[in-house]
Order: sequence, then structure tokens, then C-alpha cells
Amino acid sequence: MSYLTQFLIVIPLLCLDFVIVIGQNNVPKHSPVKPKVPTGTILPIEESRSARIPPDRAPKALIVTAHPDDETCFAATIYKITKELGGTVDLAVITNGEAGYKYSTLAEDIYHLKLTDEAVGRENLPAIRKRELMAGGKYIGIRNYYFFDQKDTHYTLDADTVLRMVWNVEWVKHRLRELIEREHYDIVFTLLPAPETHGHHKAATIIALEVVCQLIEPAKPAVLGCGSGMKNDTIPIFHELADYPITRCAVSSPIAALDKTQKFGFNNRLNYSIITSWVVAEHKSQGTMHLGFRSELENFWLFGENNPKTLSYVKDLFRRMANATP
Repeated sequence: MSYLTQFLIVIPLLCLDFVIVIGQNNVPKHSPVKPKVPTGTILPIEESRSARIPPDRAPKALIVTAHPDDETCFAATIYKITKELGGTVDLAVITNGEAGYKYSTLAEDIYHLKLTDEAVGRENLPAIRKRELMAGGKYIGIRNYYFFDQKDTHYTLDADTVLRMVWNVEWVKHRLRELIEREHYDIVFTLLPAPETHGHHKAATIIALEVVCQLIEPAKPAVLGCGSGMKNDTIPIFHELADYPITRCAVSSPIAALDKTQKFGFNNRLNYSIITSWVVAEHKSQGTMHLGFRSELENFWLFGENNPKTLSYVKDLFRRMANATP
């Protein structure tokens, strides 16, 4: 069943209010990492955030992810915000990505390291993957990178173990809250915590939701969960992650979607899938990524904890993106 071409707002929503998590014990409190910008640089901060955001204001967004490559799931949306709407996007990454050594066979010749040896991979991949992340981020206009360097232990579907035994969750929450309160973001993008997704992805979204829920208006950004899809799929449904009611969605189907096959340019020969391909191509150390990005849609769900007042802003933002072109 075909649905959602280009950007579509599907259903009115309820409330917005979420939390995002990131962690690193070695990164100074406010030291965004950015290519060609000295560590410790702090960019200008907005002095206030209106309870009602003007619909035509350039959006300011934060991505909260678990690994340095998860941003590829939002690549086309981020491109449209930064390049076509003149907005600002920062990225907070919770883990150091060291567990990706198993997929680094083809990258060994590039980096001249035996990355598939666990000890070698775990030692070298955190730095390598940060460089890959920032190389791809330049294509989609990411401004600041916040690396929290929590342990990337192993693949798991279990978010609870990660939250209780692996990450320094309270430290991550504290740093994330500081970041959100300081920067006054309008919107936070996370990955949808669907049952089949990586436990680290689930944990990052749970933390983000918990953090945002504790904020006081008007400091609360809208929080959306993203999942990929195909236009001919049946409409995907997500209610909430079992045992984590904070992940309940206001509406079980996506409220909006970006169609990456939307055509533009000379003879309409270009589309936004090219942007995703550019970003994915920079993650040389993660070979399997280059096999899995055949999606046509970036789908977005609205979590039930959001403030209802943010709904109009989210709808306006996606309408503006739908009408914008390079």
C-alpha cells in the first residue's frame, strides 16, 4: 500500500516532551567537537525561547544517537533543515563505537590497521569513527558534535542491561540536560525504539525522553522518533516499547515522512537518496552499512509525552521542508 509521498503530515498529535542521553567521562562539560574548530569553542547561545516558536524561524535541532553512524537515518531531513531552511543541527553521540570492529574487514587496507582484531579495533575505532562521522556530517551541515564516549560493548536487543550496567546514565542525563537547556533546541530527533532495533538505540531514546520530560516549559523541545521505510510498505505501526511507557506514541502511525525519492534538479534526475549515500560512504569502517540503506522514506513518530503546543510547530516545519528544494 503506497503512502506518504514527499513530506506529509498524517494526523494531529498530542503532547511533546522527551529525553535524550549521551555519555563520556573524558569530555569537558561544554566542549563540542567540530571540524576545523578548536576544542572548547562555544558558539553563541540564544537568550530565550518563546513558548510559541514563529513558524518561519530557522529551526534549531539536536540529534541524539547511540553510535557514530546512526545519523544516516536522518540524513535527508537534516540536509533539508540546514541547507534549505537555513537551520542549525547539532549531534550528540553516546557511545564511542568501538564494537563495530567486526565489520571493519574492508577498512583495514584504508587505515593500515588490523581492525577486525578485537583489541586493535576497540583501541582505534573510537577515533576513526569520529573522523568518519564528521566527514559525512559536512554534507548535511551538522554544526557541533558532542561525544560522550560511553562503552560500546556488544550488540543486544536489551535496553535495560545497557541502562543499568553499561553506561553512566546519570552522568549522561546531566550532560544532556545541560546541553538542551543551554542551546534552546526546537526539536530533538531520536531513533524509534522499536522492538527489533539495537538495545543501544532504544536506550539512547529512553534517556532523551526522560531528560526532556524533566524540563520546564518553555525549555522543552519537541521530540520525534525516526524509522525508515518504503513507499509501498503498509503503514508502519508503533505504540510503545514494552516496559517503557515513556516511549508511548501519541499516534501509532508516523505523523510525517520525508520521501527521499523526491526529484529535483536538471531534468529531475536528482533526489535526496544521494545525500544519504554521501553520508554512508564516509563510514568506511562499517562495511555492512553500505548494504542496508535502500529505504525511500524517513518516517517520524511523535511521542505521547510531548507538549500539545508543539504540534503546530512540527507540522509547520515539515510543510516548510516539503516546499523547499536545493
